[in-house]
Amino acid sequence: MSNHAYSIFSPIELTSAVVFASPHSGSDYDSAFLQQTVLDAQQIRSSEDAFVDQLFADVPRFGAPLLTAAKPRAFLDLNRATEELDPALIEGVARRGQNPRVASGLGVIPRVVANGRAIYRGKLAQEEANHRIETVWHPYHAALQGLMRKAQDRFGHSILIDCHSMPHEAVATMPTRGMPLPEVVLGDRFGASASGEVMERVEAAFAGAGLRVARNAPFAGAYITRTYGRPSRGQHAIQVEIDRSLYMEERSVRPNANFSAFRELLSQVAAEVAGIKLEPRAKPLAAE
Repeated sequence: MSNHAYSIFSPIELTSAVVFASPHSGSDYDSAFLQQTVLDAQQIRSSEDAFVDQLFADVPRFGAPLLTAAKPRAFLDLNRATEELDPALIEGVARRGQNPRVASGLGVIPRVVANGRAIYRGKLAQEEANHRIETVWHPYHAALQGLMRKAQDRFGHSILIDCHSMPHEAVATMPTRGMPLPEVVLGDRFGASASGEVMERVEAAFAGAGLRVARNAPFAGAYITRTYGRPSRGQHAIQVEIDRSLYMEERSVRPNANFSAFRELLSQVAAEVAGIKLEPRAKPLAAE
């Protein structure tokens, strides 16, 4: 299923409670948007989680759906709340306290891409921001909610794997105390968005494939994990950040020589994650 905001790749038979999603791999840079930006076709892609949707393309083979965004993160960030509007970019938006993401230009309508490069010359009309939210943000999240609800209804629980990539420099500058740099960072908001069992099993799947895994640093999860992770209700959400240098040339935004092999490796990981089964949650006892 596809529309202008997202695509859903569904399994022939739904056998997994896991939903895979890629909110930042959209690459539909339409001509109207490209005419608005001061960046060239290469620079505008620097915030994109390029090829992450392709890395997880085999997910439906393992009985789980894959949701992918169509529009790029530079156009609209699906991992932000709709009220995270930047007054420095959107006309008529009042300042609402201190939000570090918005202040840095990374609100729901981003003002900058990687390395703080401005996307636009001036401001955008509030009507433009509202249109993007109505036609892109809401449809994507409605689709995600539908997939999570379907898993919950079928299996009694749901697990969201929110798939992202991170610049190599994001981990290269981490203090490691002599330990090797992580290649994958799993975020569960320090235990708030997924149960310990789910986190351990997802971590084991990546580590079992020979990947070095860290938790919650430097990325613990943002709007999506915060919103969709409710472990007490059987709703779990884990953000996955993968070092881009493992599979792509970051400067040229092209797959590197290791892309096919890494894609196959991640398919094995996805198969294991899709196979996670949780015990049914005990129903609360009625008061005597």
